[in-house]
Amino acid sequence: MDWKDTLAHTSSLLGPLRSEQAETAKGFHALHNAALAEGALSTKHKELIALAIGVSKQCNDCIGFHIKAAIRAGATREEVAETINVCVMMNGGPGYMYGAKAIEAFDQLS
Repeated sequence: MDWKDTLAHTSSLLGPLRSEQAETAKGFHALHNAALAEGALSTKHKELIALAIGVSKQCNDCIGFHIKAAIRAGATREEVAETINVCVMMNGGPGYMYGAKAIEAFDQLS
């Protein structure tokens, strides 16, 4: 999978939806910013949690966007790999398969 192309394509799909459903988009953006803001947990750790949920929900786009954000927040490949270990423990085979996609995304986007 080409993660840059995948995320660009998804972003192109979201643009018109943001315009057509502006209030929902604003609300989601506000929730996103509030949930991931620095607090008792760092933004990096929150992004790793979001990545784990994306892997668990088998959402390729979530994986890609949260890998990108985790890298921006300073996450290392080792931290991503350990996050995936928890996904495998909690999700078995599907966590392992989508965890491999997350590592691929990290390698391509970092």
